[in-house]
Amino acid sequence: MSVYYYGYPNYYGTSPILETSQLPPERFGGEQQPGFQPPLFGGGGQQGFPPFGGGSQQAGAPSSPPPSYTPQESPSLFAVDPGAIRRCLYRFTFVWLNNGNSFWFYPTFVGRDSVAGYRWRRFRWVYYGTDLRRIRSFRCS
Repeated sequence: MSVYYYGYPNYYGTSPILETSQLPPERFGGEQQPGFQPPLFGGGGQQGFPPFGGGSQQAGAPSSPPPSYTPQESPSLFAVDPGAIRRCLYRFTFVWLNNGNSFWFYPTFVGRDSVAGYRWRRFRWVYYGTDLRRIRSFRCS
């Protein structure tokens, strides 16, 4: 029994996993032939699929940990917009969320309403994405 990724990545960058018997044949262009394998993510968007993570993981996580200090927060009078955080692409960035959480972040993609990259968690980089409305303020190093 084979297992394949099917569907688009969810909010956390993963896809639901389904067995091949659960895949609808019409999704992949008709009846499945013996030896047929549906496309897997990470192949650069073949057959109408986007590359895994929206193409944002090409740079990869940083090879070093973030700075060992916590910068002082400067209050933001305006909403965080894509143009403001875009200047922090591929730079260590400290982020303060509206819920009070704060962490080091290494952004690799900025969209119209969201940002994605790598978040420092438990002594390693973990792929992470969030809505720009959840960010209270940020500071690039």
